[in-house]
Amino acid sequence: MLRKILIALSLLIVPSLAQAADVTGTAKVRDGDSILIGNTRIRLGGVDAPSVDQLCLNTKGERWTCGVAARDELAKYADGKSWVCHARSIDRRGRTVARCEVGGEDIQKWLVRNGWALAYTRMSHDYDADEKAAREAKAGMWQGAFIAPWDWRVRNKKTAILGATKPPEGAHTVLLASASGPVAPSPDCTIKGNVNSAGECIYHQPTSRWYAQIKMKISKGTRWFCSVEEAEAAGCRETKR
Repeated sequence: MLRKILIALSLLIVPSLAQAADVTGTAKVRDGDSILIGNTRIRLGGVDAPSVDQLCLNTKGERWTCGVAARDELAKYADGKSWVCHARSIDRRGRTVARCEVGGEDIQKWLVRNGWALAYTRMSHDYDADEKAAREAKAGMWQGAFIAPWDWRVRNKKTAILGATKPPEGAHTVLLASASGPVAPSPDCTIKGNVNSAGECIYHQPTSRWYAQIKMKISKGTRWFCSVEEAEAAGCRETKR
């Protein structure tokens, strides 16, 4: 009896997986490796791009919001173009991990070759040659100095500093910091995300009552957002006052 039930359930599930295999349409770019098509949150598989609050150094050794740059370059390149994403799995954050094409081009390959993402070799070696080409051409992040996005997320102080620019003394301190600090990473990214005592993320626009009183400190889990959509996609809600 149990076997019949399992078979019946499999017949119901398989078609739904097949129907969900491809996600198509225009996309809203959240950051350098995550997008939204309709109501589907998609993580671009096989690559890792800097988060919007990750910092790099430019060719002059100055602080540079490379995460914002990666997001903006992807948004500009894909603007108005149709995406076709081939779903592979679901990650722990509930996002669909997919291989995506934009205008028929492998968009992950484009990101890595142009230096806006790294080949995520823990998952795939498909983009190793593209990363090598970007490094040699000093493209994107490779023109300056940066640490790998996966090391930045865990604040790995022993990580190597990558890129063509010789990092100044104390560069690790800058590169391991976050644009979630007291200064907004960009004039377009002025929405403050704050975590309340209940652990809930609340976002405050510049016009909100408590905006000026929200102190942006990495230790408190604060974060700058560039749009209401981005804040809500990160699981935050707007302040009630």
